[in-house]
Amino acid sequence: MYDVSLIIPVYNEEENIIFLFESIKNSGLYEQIEEVIIIDDCSIDNTSALLSEINSKYIKFKFYKNTKNMGQSYSIKKGAELSICKTIITMDGDGQNNPLDGVKLLKIYHNDPDLYLVGGIRKDRKDSILKKLASLVANKVRKKILDDECDDTGCALKVFDKDQFLKFPYFNGIHRFLPALFKGYNKKTYFVEVSHKERAYGKSKYGILDRLFIGIIDIFKVRKIIRTFKNE
Repeated sequence: MYDVSLIIPVYNEEENIIFLFESIKNSGLYEQIEEVIIIDDCSIDNTSALLSEINSKYIKFKFYKNTKNMGQSYSIKKGAELSICKTIITMDGDGQNNPLDGVKLLKIYHNDPDLYLVGGIRKDRKDSILKKLASLVANKVRKKILDDECDDTGCALKVFDKDQFLKFPYFNGIHRFLPALFKGYNKKTYFVEVSHKERAYGKSKYGILDRLFIGIIDIFKVRKIIRTFKNE
């Protein structure tokens, strides 16, 4: 068993929770992790009740509910703070990530002791044209300015060092800039193509244009963080 915590932020995903957990449990990923931590970002549907039911049956499974809706970045940070492991793997709660790809990323990460982050690059994305176009623009602008060598920072499937992650100055949106931050702090990163599935139920909880424009603003915030670190 690896010293790994799987962290999944969710918000109003009652239709996906059971399928998501079953797919993790049956993929082989479940055997390679110490714990599954799901952070419920103050869902107002039946998500928490379903998580409580799973928690009562599986010793590896843990969940925490935010007292108010705080967003993905806060939820991932909260999961990392609750984690008992040194390595974190993250996935989306909508079922679009394939847990088998998590096994692949963990193998790469553990085979190279110098790696601090391994990130997925979604191949053949199953999203709307508008969502893919917005991501394409944001990724090109970010990659050009921050030189993070990553074509898809929006992919939730990542493996990284917990201690280093918690050392980064926190801001809302940080989860989309981990490749730039790890590289900017002189930590080795690597990226590999992963699959992407159709969302079976529900819809995305994040606005496309808001994410695009806020993301571009955050690019300059991250550049300042990296420059500050290099000048220390």
